[in-house]
Amino acid sequence: MSDITIDTNVLGDKIVRVLKTIFDPEIPVDIYELGLIYDVFVNEDSEVKILMTLTTPNCPVAETLPLEVEEKVKSINEVKDAEVEITFDPPWSQDLMSEEAKLELGML
Repeated sequence: MSDITIDTNVLGDKIVRVLKTIFDPEIPVDIYELGLIYDVFVNEDSEVKILMTLTTPNCPVAETLPLEVEEKVKSINEVKDAEVEITFDPPWSQDLMSEEAKLELGML
């Protein structure tokens, strides 16, 4: 066990900040506010697992978006490794969007 204990909450906040820089190409809102990120897990070894979805299974960025998420999260100094798992259960719906995203898209 290492002497350095990471604050998973602080690291989680950093990860969320990075996720908010990644945008869905079809909707001008970041993937976090869109509700595409279902969960972020950080273990004591600074390994990150992100459970996310896409707006549709045949999303044009189905291949590239998860890689972009992995690369950007791995670029955080404290992160040793990052893995993205795509799920369609539950399927994404507009209900998962934040108020901010709905406002931005004129849905409120």
